[in-house]
Amino acid sequence: MKNLVFLFVICAFSFTGMAQNSAVGQNSSNKNPQFSKPKLVVGIVVDQMRYDYLLRFYNKYGEGGFKRMMNEGFNCKNNHFNYIPTKTAPGHASVFTGTTPKYHGIIGNDWYDKEIKADVYCAGDQNVVPVGTTSKAGKMSPHRMLATTFADENKLFTQMRGKSIGISIKDRGAILPAGHTANAAYWFYGKREGNFITSSFYLDELPKWVKQFNSSKTVKSYLKDWNTLYDIDSYTESGDDLNTFEEGFKGKETATFPYKLKKLSAHNGDFDILKETPFGNSIVADFAIAALKGEQLGKDDHTDVLTVSFSSTDYIGHNFGVNSKEIEDTYIRLDKDLERLFKALDAEVGATNYTVFLTADHAAVEVPSYLQSLKIPSGYVNAKDLKEALNSFMVSTYGTSDLIENISNNQIFLDRKKIKEMDLNLGVVQEAIVNEIIAYKHVDKAYTGTTMVTTEFSKGVEGLLQNGYNQKRSGDVLFVFSPATISYNKTGSTHGSGFNYDTHVPLLFFGSGIAHGETLQKTSITDIAPTISALLGIGLPNAATGNTLEFVLLND
Repeated sequence: MKNLVFLFVICAFSFTGMAQNSAVGQNSSNKNPQFSKPKLVVGIVVDQMRYDYLLRFYNKYGEGGFKRMMNEGFNCKNNHFNYIPTKTAPGHASVFTGTTPKYHGIIGNDWYDKEIKADVYCAGDQNVVPVGTTSKAGKMSPHRMLATTFADENKLFTQMRGKSIGISIKDRGAILPAGHTANAAYWFYGKREGNFITSSFYLDELPKWVKQFNSSKTVKSYLKDWNTLYDIDSYTESGDDLNTFEEGFKGKETATFPYKLKKLSAHNGDFDILKETPFGNSIVADFAIAALKGEQLGKDDHTDVLTVSFSSTDYIGHNFGVNSKEIEDTYIRLDKDLERLFKALDAEVGATNYTVFLTADHAAVEVPSYLQSLKIPSGYVNAKDLKEALNSFMVSTYGTSDLIENISNNQIFLDRKKIKEMDLNLGVVQEAIVNEIIAYKHVDKAYTGTTMVTTEFSKGVEGLLQNGYNQKRSGDVLFVFSPATISYNKTGSTHGSGFNYDTHVPLLFFGSGIAHGETLQKTSITDIAPTISALLGIGLPNAATGNTLEFVLLND
């Protein structure tokens, strides 16, 4: 019996060893996963794109742009931002770092710096030199972003062999996505120049291909008439062309088609007028295609990263509003620019060699004055009136209004040194301001900074505020307006809140390594970078808090 047991054990060990050897053999014969990676990842951000634009204008789109992504790739239909404020700079930083302002530190497009007691711009950098211009518009870098992007992690993984290039009309839309280690970020400087520029953070001079693009007549060719691409009567997915909810251009009496851009440019910043037309997006697509060729992206075994932010959608939304004929025409034209870009990727990199994702940095609210005309609750806040009321309260309560240093981005910054000199308790002062402003019309919620760092919120507007709260950079009191209530002009749309109209944005993936499908499962903007990192088999961005969307990736 003992001999039989011994024989059984020997056989079991032998079988296990054979199985292990077989598994090792299988693994050793597999292709190195590094070689199955896409040669190029293209991250596209459409500035101020609401998710419903995919559906509203669907029948106007061709087969090669948005529809190609939806039909061949994966559509996350319930994708949201998970923090406040929903602004451009925090949006771009969050998409590519996989975390929120709480960690990456970009708490707004600009903000009040508590240390130097002055406003700072998210990408402003006085320590660099403009390249391609003499304007201070070139004094930019990502130095205020505290975290790495997946592009940075790809550079580290490939020993800096993989390239990273960022492109946008806006400096922040090019700089923040490309990260700290980018080969270059290029943004558009209009005025009388109409060129793409960069800074000495990246390069000492523009590459030959950029100089050639700038010296071509590409940008100038877009100073032409902007009319609807199709018959305006067919634009049934948007409101009347003539209405009272749009700003328009200086030099034209009404915000109605057509727009003679060459004539209007003299009154609207020369080449800057192109930013507020769909041709700004076309210029970005032209430049991105030039970058593909000029930088030889996706031509070797080291994955490259190209980030492209289409900013004109935001300028047009701010000017004309989300229900305008101008917005509808802009997205119809953007769809064609995407198709051009994808065809260039097919030709230059190969249809099976690249991966694309498309999302937005925020969405936007319907123009509140338009909503009011439909009897939908909405409104406007006069920032000056709010500040005056708060100053009066501070004087009557503490004998001075000097305790408040700054009010911006729906945050109140207190003079902590003066509070200490007056022997006041910071927490008590914060709470007194909260109790005061919560009574103001249109202020829906208010919280102290102390609450943000001492209480953990997992949902609701409180959770969104907390994800956007950076302890060293954010204010002492945070407040939120009621739904569809903004501090802005009576014309045009804006954004910044934690409501669905600002947080719900597209998230489309397609290309190499991407599954085909769709989901209504809620996803977050911070899930993008971890998902791309998993696709590439690289380290996560160092402060990433999002999740990998496994269902988006093909299982080998």
